[in-house]
Amino acid sequence: MEKGDLLMASGAASRSEDEESMAGQKRSMSQVSGVIPKRRSSSRFIKRKKFDDELVESSLAKSCSRAKGPSGMEPGRCSGSEPSSSEKKKQVSKSVSVPVAASPTPSPSTTKRMKKSKQPLQVTKDLGRWKPADDLLLINAVLQTNDLTAVHLGMKFSCRFSLREVQERWYALLYDPIISKMACQAMRQLHPEAIAAIQSKVLYSKAEEELLSSIGSTSQPTLETFQELLNTHPHVLYPSRTAKSLQIHWQLMKQYYLLEDQTVQPLPKGDQVLNFSDAEDMIDDSKLKDARDEALEHELTVADRRHKREIRQLEQELHKWQVLVDSITGEPTGMSSPDFDNQTLAVLRGRMVRYLMRSREITLGRATKDNQIDVDLSLEGPAWKISRKQGVIKLKNNGDFFIVNEGRRPLYIDGRPVLAGNKWKLSNNSVVEIACLRFVFLINQDLIALIKAEAAKINQQ
Repeated sequence: MEKGDLLMASGAASRSEDEESMAGQKRSMSQVSGVIPKRRSSSRFIKRKKFDDELVESSLAKSCSRAKGPSGMEPGRCSGSEPSSSEKKKQVSKSVSVPVAASPTPSPSTTKRMKKSKQPLQVTKDLGRWKPADDLLLINAVLQTNDLTAVHLGMKFSCRFSLREVQERWYALLYDPIISKMACQAMRQLHPEAIAAIQSKVLYSKAEEELLSSIGSTSQPTLETFQELLNTHPHVLYPSRTAKSLQIHWQLMKQYYLLEDQTVQPLPKGDQVLNFSDAEDMIDDSKLKDARDEALEHELTVADRRHKREIRQLEQELHKWQVLVDSITGEPTGMSSPDFDNQTLAVLRGRMVRYLMRSREITLGRATKDNQIDVDLSLEGPAWKISRKQGVIKLKNNGDFFIVNEGRRPLYIDGRPVLAGNKWKLSNNSVVEIACLRFVFLINQDLIALIKAEAAKINQQ
């Protein structure tokens, strides 16, 4: 009895497993064939887009709930226990059915939304350079003149557009529905005052200029005259015209000789054209002379008298100078003997100038406004290191020359330093170095010999 019961129970279990495997195959076949219950969707217009992984997870969850719902058997299979052979077949069938649900074809509504989301970006990018005020100004100006070239030359937009850009924008406003729609929406949002200011800048049409040119150039029209034009010709004049704007434009036309009763003189042709030389010959030189300025002439006279007085004083002081300065014309130092006269005792010869010693004592140094010396060494070269009174050269009664250093820096005589307060004998062709400036001391031997002879006679007496 027990064996029979076991055989019956095992047979029932095997039949139940076969039924479950058959039911799983039917469900997988129904999923593959596309017979899937319709997914619930919201009726809202704005929906959040699902990514691919979210679509896969949602399809897997729905397929699992549909597979477990009708049977309600074996709830513990999903926990991680090892699946049987029939469950493996179910999983394979699910994996085959998942890609079908994961790659749905985009509906036409989604494609429309994608197009709508992309188009405004292009329109706003196009509207970034062309402002609504520019579009309104372009439309009104073209309607007035019917000439894109005149609009490009006569209108002042927010940006400096080229003629090609103006033409392309006008054609886009005419034939591109997206750009024209966005431009119209932007122009409707302009403030009424801004619209009035834009309309006041519109160019004048040919009919308007013909109407203004009928007013004579010799007349003196007032604002009432132009107001009467506005009242009598409203179909010709632009609605935003005012009497003041008409008067200003009439004055410009009169300035450029554009009125009906005005004529422009033609340019002369041929020999009648004057060149620069002919026009210069026709000028009267007497008319070009400036009028006499008595105050200026008085100042010039006073300055001339002052300069003459200074020159006369200098001429009177020439005999007091004991040292004369002569230029040396490229002669090397010591190469040629100087030409001594009867009054020159010695010569201190440098590279640029030479100093003639005509008294028994002369001072060397750097001349300033407050300090006047006999020999200004700054004429030879840079003398900022030389003291204002650097030294003194003296002639003794016996015919010997001595130099005394009275400055702060030492002197060098033939390479030997002479410190401050000391003196040194100078002989013929001695080299005197003072603050990097070198001089050669030359003695007039004939004159010195006469001086020595006279000194000897005086001593004998």
